[in-house]
Amino acid sequence: MGLGLHGGGLATVRYLCARGAEVTVTDLRSQRELDNSLQRLAGLPLRLVLGGHNESDFRSADFVVKNPAVPRSSGFLAMARRIETDISLFLRRCPAQVIAVTGTKGKSTTAACIHHILTRLGRSSYLGGNITVSPLEFADDPSDGQFVVLELSSFQLGDLALVSDGLQILRPKVALITNLMADHMDYYASFEDYFDDKSVVFRGQTDDDFTLYNHDDANGRRYAALTPARPIPLARTAAAFASDDTAAWLDRGCGWFRPPDRSTAQPELLVPHAVRLIGAHNRTNLLFAASAVRCLGLHADRIAAAVADFGGVPHRMERVATLDGVDYYNDSAATIAEAALAAVQSFACPVHLIAGGSDKGLDVSLFGTIAARVASLYLLSGTATERITAHLHRSGAAWYGPFDTVDTAVAAARGNARPGDAVVLSPGCASFGMFRNEFHRGDVFRSAVRQLAHRAPRGAHIGGHTDAADH
Repeated sequence: MGLGLHGGGLATVRYLCARGAEVTVTDLRSQRELDNSLQRLAGLPLRLVLGGHNESDFRSADFVVKNPAVPRSSGFLAMARRIETDISLFLRRCPAQVIAVTGTKGKSTTAACIHHILTRLGRSSYLGGNITVSPLEFADDPSDGQFVVLELSSFQLGDLALVSDGLQILRPKVALITNLMADHMDYYASFEDYFDDKSVVFRGQTDDDFTLYNHDDANGRRYAALTPARPIPLARTAAAFASDDTAAWLDRGCGWFRPPDRSTAQPELLVPHAVRLIGAHNRTNLLFAASAVRCLGLHADRIAAAVADFGGVPHRMERVATLDGVDYYNDSAATIAEAALAAVQSFACPVHLIAGGSDKGLDVSLFGTIAARVASLYLLSGTATERITAHLHRSGAAWYGPFDTVDTAVAAARGNARPGDAVVLSPGCASFGMFRNEFHRGDVFRSAVRQLAHRAPRGAHIGGHTDAADH
């Protein structure tokens, strides 16, 4: 149910067809709208019902596979005999040890870094989930003794409650909750509903497992009191802990960990001072990742070496190019104001920020603080931008725009930027409306910057996502 404009259900369809299932793909969108996804299913034995749903399909199916984008309130889901998701189908057959990562921001970088460390240390690891790779794409590959790292959104976690025994089939050895801030308030009736969906990440754990949480976050401390696993706190300073607590913390840019096995009384260095990601928030992400791997019993010194050369993931402070001495960064995955502020705070140089976009029911008042910290602010058109400009007008802050295209916003920012400055796309808003999703938004920004660089190649350097970061 719900193939998706971007093929979110493709892996599920292929997985089920390969096992001889009689598959019906049903989506409210038309064949024309889904043409790109449908082309990738060419030749598979399946039945298409597009432009609407048939009640009989839901009542007669052995089970319905729900796409995360489908509202749980859909009456068609109520007709299903049984509901599954791509995550539940994968977990039912996965023999490998699972590390599950969630949080409002930071989960992609943290999950990718865990996978990077395990791979660097010679351990067989697979990465999937909300990081745009369905685990069904590699469902036949993991075996006992290997690792699967799953990045899980609140939608994916909450959907497991619709699945028979869904709250028990997710049994991660290590669960991580990087932070919790208001998000998706256009979907959830309350923040507590959002809080509860995130808690699914640890509900299937036992006291032999570990839950890593953000001790600086009040919601993280709430999770610590709820998890059946052993909670391990991470904080910005060691002052929050007693000298013998199992915990992780930052100190002058380095990340330290006191392990649960008590094999050493001394804290272990897991995040060295020299890393490739910028931003204090990314040191926290790296510490989460390194601590998770340390909980699996791997050696601290090898973990630290792997952390040092982790380059990040696309659309999270991805350095796109340097043009006439100005660095251009793609941070399109920053879809809340707190993430945009973290991006701005990552730089010691003047920042020319491109922000704004669509509304998802969040507080925009933080944009007043953001506007005060940047050298200049350029707002993309959108429903959230209308609220942002109203707030900035009342506070007396200055901005440029709104701009109807990324190209014009980039050109305006380039006109004001000077050598040594940074132009950063970190919208702090959703992307729908002007873009297909936040990744499309980042791709459009990347293209706009590279077009500038190719038109003026002198002093230009085209970068990649090796300097990426996340929130």
